[in-house]
Amino acid sequence: MKEEVRERAKKVRLLILDVDGVLTDGTIILDGDRGEWKVFHVRDGTGIKMLLEAGIEVALFSGRSSRVVERRAKELGVGHVYQGLRDKVAPYEVLKGLLGLKDEEVCFVGDDILDIPLLQRVGFPIVVADGVEEAKDFALYVTRRRGGRGAVREVCALILRAQGKWRGWDF
Repeated sequence: MKEEVRERAKKVRLLILDVDGVLTDGTIILDGDRGEWKVFHVRDGTGIKMLLEAGIEVALFSGRSSRVVERRAKELGVGHVYQGLRDKVAPYEVLKGLLGLKDEEVCFVGDDILDIPLLQRVGFPIVVADGVEEAKDFALYVTRRRGGRGAVREVCALILRAQGKWRGWDF
């Protein structure tokens, strides 16, 4: 792990995750009755739970609105869920204020051009391996794993290891 990555990860007190393309692989399945399906990776969920147990806050930010995301957040114990966002910076500022955090204490994981303004703002900007090149230009770290396929778990492990909070879990 590069020293700059380690130093930024040590400061993280809040992890914000984009949903489609980060917590999922970006696929959205719509049925004929307004139903929506998303696929989540179980190890990503375990990583989120590990962060929460270690006292690190987690938030979900999504450009879309979906009951599926609400359900997954509830299952994982994520209390900060913001959906239907075109602008992710405004709710970021609200959440940062609510939690009493500074930019350098926040990590954001994105994948697309709508994530760039927030990637430019946070202390530890990350883009998933299959994110768009434009977003990767603003990332300090690009995951080895793809969105919805273990990228979130990779980030959680990176943060926990940097902070000395890794309890022997591995993947």
